[in-house]
Amino acid sequence: MNPSTILVTGATGGIGLEIARQFAEQGWAVLVGARDADRGAEVAAEVGGRHLLLDVTNAETITSAAAATSELDVLINNAGISLDIGASVTETDVEVFRRTYETNVFGVVAVTNAFLPALRRSAHPRIVNVSSGTGSLTWSTGPNPQFDYRIAGTGRGVAYRSSKTALDALTVFYAQALAEEGFKVNALAPGLRATNLNAQAAAGGDPAEAAAGAVRLALLPDDGPTGQLFSWDGTVVPW
Repeated sequence: MNPSTILVTGATGGIGLEIARQFAEQGWAVLVGARDADRGAEVAAEVGGRHLLLDVTNAETITSAAAATSELDVLINNAGISLDIGASVTETDVEVFRRTYETNVFGVVAVTNAFLPALRRSAHPRIVNVSSGTGSLTWSTGPNPQFDYRIAGTGRGVAYRSSKTALDALTVFYAQALAEEGFKVNALAPGLRATNLNAQAAAGGDPAEAAAGAVRLALLPDDGPTGQLFSWDGTVVPW
């Protein structure tokens, strides 16, 4: 397998930037999806790629970016936000849910559907959705829950976490819908990484380590898995 073109949304920092860098180092044509035109152009120049003005919550930019992309081998849905890290479900305003889902869920649907025509021209189309282990219902419920939101230090953030649970479901549905066309659609749980996602993330590990997990999923062979959630180290995460 030797695909050549990749689009990374939210590619101007954190995990998205590291994904763009790692693919560029392997000689790929990297499309840097960014809503900030200046920063997007800067990153594109840094990795030797091309900037696409792309705000996943703005239909006009999605349509324009898709129209400017005739061929695509890999789509990395990386753009995401976290607005409610310290709040429980009883404390979170519904507007926080709306804003979070607009980016983390609806934006993924809008971007994926818009770029399907280009992906269908690839011999080995791949989609990787950057999710979160905190969205795993198994890991949230036990018998030894890693992310029980009542436990200090696990991060409550129910709008963010439930949006990632929804993203995991979308991963399954896209994998099922596109399987006969040769697509591999999987989700990545990157682990806590040093990014600007929220205050807790700022103390995380190296984003490059998580990016390597995305690269691995993008390079899956034709007989590889689809419709699953993988940790950054390649192990399967339970739904």
